[in-house]
Amino acid sequence: MHFLIYLARKIDQLNEKIGSLVNWALLLAVLICAGNAIVRYTLNNSSNGWLEIQWYLFAAVFLLGAPYTLRRNEHVRIDVITGRFSKRTQVWIDLFGFIFFLLPMAGLILFLGAPYALHSFTRNEMSSNAGGLIEWPAKLLIPLGFALLVLQGCSEIIKRIGFLRGLVDASEFEKQTKTPEDEVEDMKRQIASTSEDRE
Repeated sequence: MHFLIYLARKIDQLNEKIGSLVNWALLLAVLICAGNAIVRYTLNNSSNGWLEIQWYLFAAVFLLGAPYTLRRNEHVRIDVITGRFSKRTQVWIDLFGFIFFLLPMAGLILFLGAPYALHSFTRNEMSSNAGGLIEWPAKLLIPLGFALLVLQGCSEIIKRIGFLRGLVDASEFEKQTKTPEDEVEDMKRQIASTSEDRE
């Protein structure tokens, strides 16, 4: 089990690194989107190539960001219902969801997406738009993103089983970011400590 926990942490590190690249891809996509809009409305000019780069970047953000989001436990959840249960019960519910919903769905899309991307790659498929780009890099994101999602799903299963066995702390799979309420509380504490320092 210790080797599996080590492997889960390595998968987490991989998706954290990819997630940080995805953050930059999102910034680049927003800049290209803004640039396209400015050029289109000020110079009355448009480029299909730049529009497609923008779409490819948004596809990368969505498909490669999903495993990163799962790693940080930020996907839409049913906390309204599960929040009433003990931590162990919540972990069992998570395991049920990962094993019977996430892995089969992601595995099916990976299974169907890989031949789709391979077919596009072997044909060197091009966009039908004038000035368009090759399409296989965007289509390759489908199996790549879902393969990473399957890996992250396995990592989450390992960590939760480790938690149930007492080998992993819950902090390894709990939400990694602060809620808006937590940020407000932090601001209140900072304001209170600043006002105390002035007195």
